[in-house]
Amino acid sequence: MRIGPRYKIARRLGPGIFDKTQTQKFAVSQSRKEEGGKKSKRPGTGTQFAVQMLEKQKARYTYGVGERQFKGYAKTALSQRKVSPASHLYERLECRLDNVIYRLGLVRSRQAARQMVNHGHLMINGTKTDIPSFQVSIGDKIRIRDGSAKKPLFKDVDEMIKKAGVPTWIKFDATKREWEIVGVPTYNSTSSVFDLSSVIEFYSR
Repeated sequence: MRIGPRYKIARRLGPGIFDKTQTQKFAVSQSRKEEGGKKSKRPGTGTQFAVQMLEKQKARYTYGVGERQFKGYAKTALSQRKVSPASHLYERLECRLDNVIYRLGLVRSRQAARQMVNHGHLMINGTKTDIPSFQVSIGDKIRIRDGSAKKPLFKDVDEMIKKAGVPTWIKFDATKREWEIVGVPTYNSTSSVFDLSSVIEFYSR
C-alpha cells in the first residue's frame, strides 16, 4: 500500500495511526496549525456513514493495508459465526507477518517490518517467507534467517529483543532466538485507536 504525507493524513485521522506522528514534534505542529488557521468542517462529516468511513481509514492506514485487501478481510469477518466479526477482523490484521515482526520490536514501524519481510530476512517454520500479508497461526515459529543475522540491519537485534514487549500470544525462546505463536490476539475496543465495529458496519451496508 502506498501511503502519502503522514503528517497530513494523521491530522485528518489522528496521530495514533503512525509511529512518527506519536511524537511531541507532531503535537506541536498540530497545535500551531490549529491556532493559525481556520477550522473547517466538510459537509457530512458527522453522519454515521462518515464516522464509519473514518474508522475504516484509521484501521487501513494503521496496518498499511490496501482497500481491496482490507475489504476482503472485512467480508471474511462478516461470514464468521463462532466469533464476532470485529474480533475476527482484528485477528486477521494482527496476524499479518509484517505486523507480527513489528510487534516483536525488531523494527520501529510497520513499513520497516514490511521491507524486512520483503527482503527475505525471516523464516517461518524453517522456510524463507517474503510475503508481508502472510497469516501466522498457532504453532508457527519465526526466526531471523541465518544468512541475514550478520547483516547491519540486525546488529542491535539482541538489545531490541530485550526492550521489546512481546504480546502474550507470542513466546520467545532466547536459546534458539525463535518466536512461537502460542495464541491469538484479542481485540479491545477501549484501547484501540479505531473502532472495528464501525468498520464492520461500513462493509455490511
